[in-house]
Amino acid sequence: MQKCLSPFVVAVVFVFASSSGRGLDPPARPSTFPLTSLQGLETVNGTAALTTYRGRRAVHLEPLADHRGPGDAVLAILTGPDLKDGTIEVEVAGSRRADSGLDERGFIGLAFRVQPHASRYENIYLRPVNGRAEDQLQRNHSVQYASHPDFPWRRLRDENPGQYESYVDLEPGVWTRLKIVVSGTRASLYVNDAPQPCLVVTDLKLGESRGQIALWAHWSTDGYFSNLTIH
Repeated sequence: MQKCLSPFVVAVVFVFASSSGRGLDPPARPSTFPLTSLQGLETVNGTAALTTYRGRRAVHLEPLADHRGPGDAVLAILTGPDLKDGTIEVEVAGSRRADSGLDERGFIGLAFRVQPHASRYENIYLRPVNGRAEDQLQRNHSVQYASHPDFPWRRLRDENPGQYESYVDLEPGVWTRLKIVVSGTRASLYVNDAPQPCLVVTDLKLGESRGQIALWAHWSTDGYFSNLTIH
């Protein structure tokens, strides 16, 4: 996988407390990244730029010309120490790009436990275009878990229909708050401050691994990110 580094990349130091041999515990205080600069972002398959979207400063991801295949995604990895368990919160806004097909859904979310150069990672993302579709089956595909590269969404859907995706109310291009709680082989997704998760995964495919956190968007998505917090 090709990696493109922003000229503004510098290291960001996360403040995490260590735990005896089992990975990293959540820090005593949240680490907040407003995403108003490109510091500490390593981009893969694309570039990152600062912009203003719907009244707030945000990071916008753009795919490289030669990474626009069906399985291609752009990642902006937060450099620094890795994370095993914890809570990740971010605000995202995604819709289909003007130069993508009408069947694209605005895929946008987060990757976690990311391995070097995004060779492997866990991934939970939204399909905002599906959120208010007229077809109920399409609505049921509003949020998705996948694990790159061995368990893409298509394999998970074919082998375990309905287990790794579900419905939640979404609107394309609208700021949406995500919270992902990761513990061991379990991850839960909460959307827009809901008290209950809309997706629960109990068998994360990379097991009890550890790695970095990344902003994630399919190449066909016009994706924006703001206000990232890790705790």
